[in-house]
Amino acid sequence: MKLCGPIAFSRVLCHVVGAFATLALMLPIWPHHSLAGPKAAVATGDFLNSIGVVSTFPDRGQPLARTIEMVRFCGFRWVRAGIEGVSETGPTTIQTFLDLHRETGVRLSWGLISGGTDVKMLVQTGKVLAEAGALLALEGNNEPNNWGVTYQGEEGGGHASSWMAVAKLQRDLYQAVKSDPTLAKYPVWSISEPGAQRDNVGLQFLAIPPGAQTLMPDGTKYADYANVHNYIYHPHSPYPMDNKVWNAADPTAASKVDGLFGNFGITWAKSFAGYTQEELSSLPRVTTETGTNIAGPVTEELQALNLMNLYLAQFKRGYSHTSVYLLRDRTDEAGNQTFGFFRPDYSPRKAAIYLHNLTTILADKETLANPGEIDFQIEGQPETVHDLLLQRTDSTFQLIVWGERLNGQDQVKVTLGDIHPSIVIYDPTIGVEPVQALTNVDSFELTLSDHPVIIAIPPRGQ
Repeated sequence: MKLCGPIAFSRVLCHVVGAFATLALMLPIWPHHSLAGPKAAVATGDFLNSIGVVSTFPDRGQPLARTIEMVRFCGFRWVRAGIEGVSETGPTTIQTFLDLHRETGVRLSWGLISGGTDVKMLVQTGKVLAEAGALLALEGNNEPNNWGVTYQGEEGGGHASSWMAVAKLQRDLYQAVKSDPTLAKYPVWSISEPGAQRDNVGLQFLAIPPGAQTLMPDGTKYADYANVHNYIYHPHSPYPMDNKVWNAADPTAASKVDGLFGNFGITWAKSFAGYTQEELSSLPRVTTETGTNIAGPVTEELQALNLMNLYLAQFKRGYSHTSVYLLRDRTDEAGNQTFGFFRPDYSPRKAAIYLHNLTTILADKETLANPGEIDFQIEGQPETVHDLLLQRTDSTFQLIVWGERLNGQDQVKVTLGDIHPSIVIYDPTIGVEPVQALTNVDSFELTLSDHPVIIAIPPRGQ
């Protein structure tokens, strides 16, 4: 976990509990509304597949059986992992990860992790995971600003004056993966924290473009996806506020945290130029660490709301995969004790319960190949209300509307383009059963505060 991650606070947070109400309007005289036009859905499976977590393993005192229980409960689809701590004799071996995949279905992002340089081991073990269907992606070094490397006798990152060793290592990792017949089809994720570069070796690019004037040559290829650690509480944004996680996921310079712009736009340490804002908007990207601890005004309830909203905001704002730090509180590392979905005794915090409810409500084992579209609009939508339209493989649309208001409520009206025979509404802060069912409805009202509601809309004719 990075040194400039979430911090403790001293003031008390006022607990806000969201409520919502619905109103059905039957309009048989007007069977169709003229709205802004149909909106395309995204496969529910794609969103669920984006939900990941960072975890400890047996080498750090967390038994595999308990890890399996926690991963299953929350519905995580991938886990950030790597060669650090892996050995032939254990307690953590490559079989540990094969068993985790077999028992839960999760795939692994497989990285060098902190200070690692053994590309040969990464490739060899990555191939084992790939052949078992357990591999998601290969990842470069974890935060080399905090954990430097020594590669081919050259020091880089950490306290060294140059990042050239980090750049050469990432270049060689990319080439090794793409030249291997088994691994070539898998994406390579960049190092995290390229914004910390002390000299301009070009790690703010996936591939260095012509004329970039970097120390590494034009055309050097590092990665297929940008990898950030955009923790939602940051020295530049230390307190709870409206749209906390929405802003952390912002790909523009408006983001106040250590996000996409500060690492791949204008680097935060030395202001080296990377991608333009227009290029950043479509840059393939993932987050391998984000989250918040429980401290000061961040109560267990606020942590739970932040983390649930976080997965939605990240996906909506272009992150294909998001991993939250941490599955269970560290028991072997000072200072990282209240980040977990689970307490040290393996009991679930509210964050685990709310995420369990969300993934259970959305549940879809497969991924719809060609999602459809539905005509709707949210009238009076303030900046603290966001939406995500999904579709399951059974063709049911799932409209998620969530609020990110720290205090107070927002009233909105959802208008559908047609009268629908039935819709069902869920609230994951309450449970997994519907809280409201409406029939013959073409509009309804929501009172939103600080969490999502899910509106299940069967397609016309069902």
